[in-house]
Amino acid sequence: MRLVITEFISLDGVVQAPGGAEEDTDGGFAHGGWTHPFFDADVVGGAFDDAVEPAEALLLGRRTWQTMSQAWPERAGDPFADRINAMPKYVVSDSLTGEELPWNTTRVPGSEALALVRGLREAGGEGTLLVMGSPTLARTLLGEGLVDEVRLMRMPVILGGGKSLFPVDGGMRAFELVSTESAPTGAQVCVYRAARAES
Repeated sequence: MRLVITEFISLDGVVQAPGGAEEDTDGGFAHGGWTHPFFDADVVGGAFDDAVEPAEALLLGRRTWQTMSQAWPERAGDPFADRINAMPKYVVSDSLTGEELPWNTTRVPGSEALALVRGLREAGGEGTLLVMGSPTLARTLLGEGLVDEVRLMRMPVILGGGKSLFPVDGGMRAFELVSTESAPTGAQVCVYRAARAES
């Protein structure tokens, strides 16, 4: 199974709170919902369809899982929502409690997350394990070299600060540009695959 990350991202590399004002205000972030003026149903929406279609499961951080688990079930009847709602989810969290989580979800303690991802990747298969949002989790996975593909929905806006997707550990990681598509709104969808070192 391949691990794919899909993210909205600003020109200055911010991925925080793309969907709404109260989604994530950590650090005093005041631009929640910044993607809305640039969303394009065909190009950006199509990119999400392309990412979700081969996914066998979602891997999410706690905050993203909480936001999505409250929003998507009520959209049942839409093919995209039905696909999202039906697939298994893993949420990485040490704070969520309860015997059973809603929305077809299994909780994974933070200390076990990397082992889970490695196990799923090594198990093979044609499908993908899809990470949406979840910047802290995504940054860790990139830092550990566990990401096979990154799909960036780059929006033509500078936000001046906020959470980033990328590790800041000084490590260099090469990716190959696979495709790019531009929307009339100025949004650009770029798909990158991890470059494999030549032996």
